[in-house]
Amino acid sequence: MKFLDQAKVFVRSGNGGAGCVSFRREKFIEFGGPDGGDGGRGGDVWVECVDGLNTLIDYRYQQHFKAATGQHGMGRNRHGAKGDDIVLKVPKGTEILEEDGETLVADMTEVGERVLLARGGNGGFGNDRFKSSTNRAPRRANPGEEGEEKWLWLRLKLIADAGLVGLPNAGKSTFLAAVTSAKPKIADYPFTTLHPGLGVVRVDGREFVLADIPGLIEGAHEGLGLGDRFLGHVERCRVLLHLVDGTQDDVAEAYKVIRRELKAYGGGLAQKPEIVALTKVDSLSVEERETKAAALKKAARRVPLQLSSPTGENVEKALRALRRAIDQADAAEDLEVPAAKAETWRP
Repeated sequence: MKFLDQAKVFVRSGNGGAGCVSFRREKFIEFGGPDGGDGGRGGDVWVECVDGLNTLIDYRYQQHFKAATGQHGMGRNRHGAKGDDIVLKVPKGTEILEEDGETLVADMTEVGERVLLARGGNGGFGNDRFKSSTNRAPRRANPGEEGEEKWLWLRLKLIADAGLVGLPNAGKSTFLAAVTSAKPKIADYPFTTLHPGLGVVRVDGREFVLADIPGLIEGAHEGLGLGDRFLGHVERCRVLLHLVDGTQDDVAEAYKVIRRELKAYGGGLAQKPEIVALTKVDSLSVEERETKAAALKKAARRVPLQLSSPTGENVEKALRALRRAIDQADAAEDLEVPAAKAETWRP
């Protein structure tokens, strides 16, 4: 299945059905009077968060979604049926944005969540609604109300506990394949990974979700390389694992490039907890490892882990560090919720 994390769709709710002009014409009933029924309401457009989806590929081949028109009213005071609703099913983590791409309509973060995108038009009144003591035979009925229509953006931000960031060929996909059952494409050329990947990590009897974000390059926030469009998937991560290729000449500059791109993107990415790791250390001599670890420590202002995904060196240590950081972030969120409630309470 292809990965698609952004799509533009057109939605339109159904028009209301028209009211009916009708009169009773039955044998032996001299003054039958009006009996036109009301039109039915138009169908609504809903969006629903469902389980089992991880891409918006369905909306690449169909962009227009229109709910059904309400049924028209009929004689004998028969009201029209409501038009059928239409439901857009999206994966967990999808944002619904207005056409400007900035105004947030809904953030679908829980499976089963439903949000109304466009309400169907009301049905028109039949002539039975207009009868009165002075107008015993009204010959008017209302047309149905028109539905709403709009263009919307669907933007998927994968929900993961931890995210892998780094320059191309930093070993992110190799690390993901080593610690999860995911099978990302791995090759020795830049931009092997073109789409984010997810995997479930199991460590010490517990699980968390790890996301592999395609590599950034300098100037990604200006659109260079793959740009920074995939950084939106990192926004929901609690902690980042920053991998730096140990076979590069200047590991400190490689680290700083990614930090500059995270800061330029915004969204709080530069403030997220970060674990720094020097990768591919199995390809380095003892002297090279010490030299490059020292340079990276000076740039990152913390002691980096020395990782080798193929040999498994310090992989478990990195996973446990991620698990601890996730637990700390969860604990901090739990403390913030009661504090927020206390501030808003009034006697």
